Amino acid sequence: GAFQKKGHSARILSPEEAERLAKDEVLVSEFKQLKLEREAQKNWDLFYKRNSTNFFKDRHWTTREFQELKACREFADQKLTILEAGCGVGNCLFPLLEEDLNIFAYACDFSPRAVEYVKKNALYSTERCKVFQCDLTKDDLLENIPADSVDVVTLIFVLSAIHPDKMHLVLKNIYKVLKPGKCVLFRDYGLYDHTMLRFKSGSKLGENFYVRQDGTRSYFFTE
Repeated sequence: GAFQKKGHSARILSPEEAERLAKDEVLVSEFKQLKLEREAQKNWDLFYKRNSTNFFKDRHWTTREFQELKACREFADQKLTILEAGCGVGNCLFPLLEEDLNIFAYACDFSPRAVEYVKKNALYSTERCKVFQCDLTKDDLLENIPADSVDVVTLIFVLSAIHPDKMHLVLKNIYKVLKPGKCVLFRDYGLYDHTMLRFKSGSKLGENFYVRQDGTRSYFFTE
């Protein structure tokens, strides 16, 4: 189907930035990389333990930025079924449910702690939402969602946290629950974002792939 892109093009590096990136060629050791992969869930759980629900701002821009949420409807008040893959503590989920009353949302996250925060939110209702813990790289979404039943999947600042070698597993997984011809809404870190340039030497895992001090990882996408 059609692939649409909008909004991002890689920023132009200053000569100093380009020089610094060119020098940063030393990769984190294979031993530490394997340890980070093994402990990925623990590191995200600790992230939410430290930050509770206070780290990310609520994303009230979703319906504005993604006109597809309206365009994919056949009539104005048609009820949509969505999947928010990697929902965190609900910063995108709850504004979306508030703004659009004709949405039922499945939502999942890698971190059990994040899922518990979603369930404790005053806006959480099992009539409008089903949240569950899931490792998108290996846990079959069909255990919680019927095949070919979802109109829209959102992947918002999620795929970047997954090892590049496993990203295709996530896409295969969500494909099973997406209705034929429907859409995935993707937004994530782009190449040379300021976030990427702030990483210190010794943080590089691979091409455009870095580790933060807390052990969580981030990949930066080209178009």
